[in-house]
Amino acid sequence: MIPELERRMPTTSDPLGETLCSLRMDGTVYATAELISPWGMEMPPLGGKMMFHIVTQGSCWLRFKDQDSLLLKTGDLALVPKGEGHCISHSNNQPCEPFFDIPVTRLTDRFEFMRYGGAGTEEQRTGEEETRLTCGVLGFDQIAAQKLIRELPQCIHIKGDDGALPAELTTLIQLMEQEARALSPGGVTVMAHLADIIVIQAIRHWINSSAEASKGWLGALKDPKLGKALAAIHAHPEADWTVSRLARHAGMSRSGFSARFTEVIGTSVKQYLTEWRMNLARLRIGQSPVTLTELAEELGYQSEAAFSRAYKRVFGVPPLRRKGCER
Repeated sequence: MIPELERRMPTTSDPLGETLCSLRMDGTVYATAELISPWGMEMPPLGGKMMFHIVTQGSCWLRFKDQDSLLLKTGDLALVPKGEGHCISHSNNQPCEPFFDIPVTRLTDRFEFMRYGGAGTEEQRTGEEETRLTCGVLGFDQIAAQKLIRELPQCIHIKGDDGALPAELTTLIQLMEQEARALSPGGVTVMAHLADIIVIQAIRHWINSSAEASKGWLGALKDPKLGKALAAIHAHPEADWTVSRLARHAGMSRSGFSARFTEVIGTSVKQYLTEWRMNLARLRIGQSPVTLTELAEELGYQSEAAFSRAYKRVFGVPPLRRKGCER
């Protein structure tokens, strides 16, 4: 199978680009907020989710526990890739109210509007600073996407006045705000697609501009030789890959490839392949009924027993047997 597979695989690839394309996100909720000082909101941790805040008017502070605060200005985007809890407020020391305790107006199943903050009557609020935010919570479940997210920093701050900011990202942020204001028919769907593109563009901007993105797994994806091997594993995890075959695909000697792979990624080729397959298996088990025999065949194992042993080595427990997942 491998020789035929190698003939069919493209001679050039963009594994990093393919990984970004795997970020097919599921928008959980979007919201616009009109905020009058003083105000402060505490966002709870949302494991497995990604949060973003776009400042379309005014400014605010974003802070994590025991971390320096970030000042966000008009046109800025703050992406919280790992869903960590944080506070966002009009001043750096403003007490924050739990987000889910703040009343919102639900305009659709996936879109909310919030008007919050200020003190006293409407007349007394005249002259107080107003901030407008467009926010979103996104979910993702592809294995490549999950691994990519683990490589990202706690927060990606894209400054609207950054001269290096891609023009298309600025345009997308402006379109997002227009859709949030108008909420025309189909607007939530448009916002969901815009959010996906904005997030991918923001991650791409960080990858292109950060030295950290040249290390570890991301660095391997960008490496012209290691990237080919990773792309082959990701595209065909079921193939009968060996270190020698992957080295040949990467255009390297077996020993040189093995040493380079371990040095950059921090694990051996065989361990990486096994962990990649087992993470795919765990995702499949969680998504739909599937037998262990089917999983073994899909992931290149000759028997259910061999697959189950590999799964237990990685996760410490055998594959879960849900209803409909019996042998």
